[in-house]
Amino acid sequence: MPEIKIVTEIAGRICSTPVQVGGTVADGDEIVVVEAMKMEIPVLSPVSGEITSILVKIDDVVAEGQAIAIVAN
Repeated sequence: MPEIKIVTEIAGRICSTPVQVGGTVADGDEIVVVEAMKMEIPVLSPVSGEITSILVKIDDVVAEGQAIAIVAN
């Protein structure tokens, strides 16, 4: 199975991680939610598959383009 790195398109603070390692996601499901400029912006999965790794935790500060999770599809 190929693995896809999911990256955030905005810098900010991780405020929610609604998925768990081993869980499955569909194309368009929320992987994490980033708080930036007093807004909550979801990072969506571009593919369906199984979450093999979550690379961030709540309150981590992330940069634009940073990998936040890995999905095997």
